[in-house]
Amino acid sequence: QVQLVESGGGLVQAGGSLRLSCTASGHTFSNYAMGWFRQAPGKEREFVAAVSRVGEGTYYADFAEGRFTISRDHAMTTLYLQMNSLKFDDTAVYICAASDQTLVGIRPEEYNYWGQGTQVTVSS
Repeated sequence: QVQLVESGGGLVQAGGSLRLSCTASGHTFSNYAMGWFRQAPGKEREFVAAVSRVGEGTYYADFAEGRFTISRDHAMTTLYLQMNSLKFDDTAVYICAASDQTLVGIRPEEYNYWGQGTQVTVSS
């Protein structure tokens, strides 16, 4: 059973930074591509960023490009999302996910396992 646990969310002022973490257990970390999604109240879950199995490839949504950085630490079996220059519209629950597909996906249906999410609130 793959388990994903996020942490690092919180309340931050616009322009500030947060680093989210997602600790994985129950599987071989390098067998899975990993991604971050977010979901705001009343909105659909949307792709934020993804990283390939061994970390050589990273992919970002347009709104995340240049502000967010995804990375993974295989020794610690942890996925990170560094978020800088946060905006009010970045307020959402951020959820990490694992995919056993060969190619890195950006759609929720391409991911097999999900964490519970961590709340990020950006005050304007």
